[in-house]
Amino acid sequence: MASTDASADAPTAPADLGTDPEPGTDEDDTLDLQLPEEFVTLFREQPAAPGPDAGDDLLDRVVDWGPTATPAGLFRLVPVRVDRDAALVGRWMNDPAVASFWELAGPQSVTEDHLRAQLTGDGRSVPCLGLLEGTPMSYWEIYRADLDPLARYCPVRPHDTGIHLLIGDAADRGRGLGTTLIRAVADLVLTRRAACTRVLAEPDVRNAPSVEAFLKAGFQLAAEVDLPTKRAALMVRDRCAREVS
Repeated sequence: MASTDASADAPTAPADLGTDPEPGTDEDDTLDLQLPEEFVTLFREQPAAPGPDAGDDLLDRVVDWGPTATPAGLFRLVPVRVDRDAALVGRWMNDPAVASFWELAGPQSVTEDHLRAQLTGDGRSVPCLGLLEGTPMSYWEIYRADLDPLARYCPVRPHDTGIHLLIGDAADRGRGLGTTLIRAVADLVLTRRAACTRVLAEPDVRNAPSVEAFLKAGFQLAAEVDLPTKRAALMVRDRCAREVS
């Protein structure tokens, strides 16, 4: 279970399950990452190219989920390749607004170790880049909540699917994009995983903008849960609620 949290719709924060900067964080402290054009072009030319470790998994092959239309543009989850993506994800992890929640700041090797631990596992967690109109702009972890340490701390159901996320560029935060993408990814999970009846998230309870982003994306606050690294707001989006809405 990743130690993550950050605010999806907060003015200066990136997100995992949303991301919010600590009170008093100055916007100038946030890294301004400009992606090289050749890096963006790589994804536009090969938007769904699987990495060497992105084979069969326990999440119905995220690599095959395909794109989804959102009000912000066409969005796609692409499983991470360490050799291609670790530098970008590592720079996002060293953004002070991200680092305070994900706790993965440091040299690129820290990010590489985190990604490889998932990619070489049994497929219960799939790390992905989120591409909006072909541009990498967010990092996601799609995981089997029923097979995750989270299941030790709260009731889960078979095939419950969890999400962690961060939005990498400060320019993409604070304008509702987090809510839009959370809703889109939850819809993807429920569409592509027939056995899954619920999508879960667990932002820090202190991160009010993150909790609000999930509420706006159709999640409900089910409980507050004491996890090893935080007191979390257990957010749940139920398949039945989606079908009714």
